[in-house]
Parts: sequence; structure tokens; C-alpha cells
Amino acid sequence: MNVPVPAADSLRAALAGLLDGLPPRQAAQAVERLISNYRGTTPTDAPILRDRADVAAYAAYRMPATFEAVRSALAAFAGAAPGWTPGSHTDVGGGTGAAAWAVSATWEGERPVTVLDWAEPALALGREIAADRPALRDVRWQRSRIGAALSLESTDLVTVSYVLNELTAPDRTALVDAAAAAAQAVVIVEPGTPDGYARVIEARDRLIGAGFRIAAPCPHSATCPIAPGTDWCHFSARVSRSSLHRQVKGGSLAYEDEKFSYVAAARFPVEPAPSRVVRRPQIRKGQVLLDLCETEPSLRRATVTKRHGDLYKAARDADWGDPWPPATPAG
Repeated sequence: MNVPVPAADSLRAALAGLLDGLPPRQAAQAVERLISNYRGTTPTDAPILRDRADVAAYAAYRMPATFEAVRSALAAFAGAAPGWTPGSHTDVGGGTGAAAWAVSATWEGERPVTVLDWAEPALALGREIAADRPALRDVRWQRSRIGAALSLESTDLVTVSYVLNELTAPDRTALVDAAAAAAQAVVIVEPGTPDGYARVIEARDRLIGAGFRIAAPCPHSATCPIAPGTDWCHFSARVSRSSLHRQVKGGSLAYEDEKFSYVAAARFPVEPAPSRVVRRPQIRKGQVLLDLCETEPSLRRATVTKRHGDLYKAARDADWGDPWPPATPAG
């Protein structure tokens, strides 16, 4: 019997050897340039990914982190929409297709998938590395300018990951509005920085205005309780580090933590978490401190002690980004 290979393992296998033949120094220089653009402003008339070397470096360096961040956001969304499975998926600005991989890791089965991006070399490489993934063999890799002129076909799910930071404010607005008009569900992921969070909140407000319900991470569709400029909501996903990661960043750890902000919203009824852990839990002797975003909406620190019995055990196992309290097993 053939056992399906998990998407994360399949992606790592697909990326293995991608840099063969590319001098390490050239790969590192391409990554450093991409990081510089990623943190700055990208010209709207030129794609970041210019050629095969750029795309190979990007895929090896950034694709696993994007995959893990999007997969975390999708898992939270799936938890708020039990029983729902997207019948179709459009990934806007998807480049080499990390979000398409993440969707295939979250929901079983095959579905029509369209990946839109302006960089033809990224789309070509995405097609190449997805060729052996059954759920992604029939993806439509389509070159498209991402901005005010974007028009999306009707679809169940639209993902937009690490794209809003590359756009002007009017183009961001147009993209979110286009996604809201086309989809039953929208998931947007941005870097876990104050600016990334601000872009997510801006998109969240527009989705709510378009009639969407927030599924995650927020336990409500009301105004975010974080006072603007005082803090930002973000989460963390663990990513295995490649040799290229270690070459560019230094150090010898086998992993790093990708910080990201996100919003997941739907036009259909959802069941958001009663509250969500919005900081890494602090485990102390006999107690666990949990920073929670709650339904009211409000932010609260909860102290869970041994006197809480099974809840204390659950708190010790709780992770940053988890719903709280944990669901009670059926039966």
C-alpha cells in the first residue's frame, strides 16, 4: 500500500538539490537582495524574482517559512470551520506556490487551484516542484499583475501570503476587495511585525465591511482590543533550517521561528475559538500564565494552577496561537 507523503516532507524533498549547480555565494547574494527588497518597497512595474537563480534562492530560503506560516493560519481557520473543505482555491501573488502546498496539507483531496503571480520564473519553478505532488499536478500557474486592475474568478478560498507588503495602499485595498468579491473564505498572512499587523488589521476591517465573519485568530469580529501603536498581534511557526539559512544567517540551530500575523474570514457561519493564546505561555512552578484575546473583546492574563486539574495539564501543553480552553473530547 502506498502511504501518502505529508506535504511538509514532500516539499522539503522537492526543494532538496534545488540549488545544485548554483554557487553558494551567488545563492547567498540573491537571498540578501531579496531580503532587502522584502523589507523595503518593491517597484510595481518589476517583479522581485528576476531569474532562475533568484527563484531558486527564494524557494530554498523562504518557501518553507511561508508554507509553515500559512499552514498554521489555515489550521486555525479549519478549526473554526469544521466540516468545510474548499472546493477550489486561488492563491494571489503565490510565486512558487507555498500556500497551495499549505492548502493541500490542511484539506485532503484534489481541487482546482490557480496561482497568480507577476514573476514568470517563480511560476515556472512552482510548476516544476509541484509536479510530483498529486494534489498540485493540475494547478494553473498564471502570470498576472497584482494590483488595482486585478479581477478574480469565483472561488471557495483565496489566500494572500506575504504580498500586501509589496503593494501600494490603493493596490492593497483593491486586492482585498477583489478577494472579498470572489471568495467564500479569505486567508491573509503577513510578516509578524508592527507594519505587517497593521496591514492585516486594515484587510480585516475591509473583509468585515464586506460581510465576512472572522474565523481566526480573533474570537470575535469586533474591533481589535489592541490600542494602535502599543503592541501588535502575531504568532510563530517553527521552520527547519536549510544549509542556505545557516549560511546567510549564521549559527548552527536546526530550526528557526517564523513570526507572522494573519486573518482568516468567511462568508458562511464559523465557530471561532472562545479565546486565543496570543503570547508564548509562561510556565512557572505550579502555574501557567496565558495571555488571551477574548470574545468581549478584551485582552486578559489568565493564571492556571494545579488546583485547576485537567485544565492545568492542558495549559502546560498549550502553545502560542492555540484556542483556549481546549475543546472537550467527544464521548
